[in-house]
Amino acid sequence: MVVALLAQLEAISRGRPDRVLRLRGTLPSLVGPGGEEGTEEEFELLIFRGFSSSVTHPTAFDPDQPALPEGASLGSAELLQGPMNPESELVLAGPEPVERFLDPDRW
Repeated sequence: MVVALLAQLEAISRGRPDRVLRLRGTLPSLVGPGGEEGTEEEFELLIFRGFSSSVTHPTAFDPDQPALPEGASLGSAELLQGPMNPESELVLAGPEPVERFLDPDRW
């Protein structure tokens, strides 16, 4: 489900080169070497001009591979003015549930 949602958001972002969508959530629990369950890890992902890029975790070099694994949980999204300037970030909307940004008019 997360992979399909990312694909929809990436498609919308292709038509909005002046916007960046920042997603925050958690990755599935990691299993330690002894088989014990680990804790969930928080992630941050940016979607810009049709591509997703993680700023907290490595992703596959192949852009056709999903940026998040199945089981990732999306928590919130913020719409930012793009291209981003880390020194003067401009938040246009959010944080809000990610699904609200499936409507292209919200971009």
